[in-house]
Amino acid sequence: MLPKDPAMLLSAVNLKLRDYYGSVEEMCDDMDEDLSRITQTLAQIDYYYDREKNQFV
Repeated sequence: MLPKDPAMLLSAVNLKLRDYYGSVEEMCDDMDEDLSRITQTLAQIDYYYDREKNQFV
């Protein structure tokens, strides 16, 4: 389960994307996480998914 705090979520998601997954969709499918919850939570702190970098920036 991923953290709910936006800053902690950012760190956890970017680490998983960097080390284990080719896309945020792949990560969410594998971990049974809600993509919209992740993107909405990170948008609160002005971070958005960059497909080319495969990171939230």
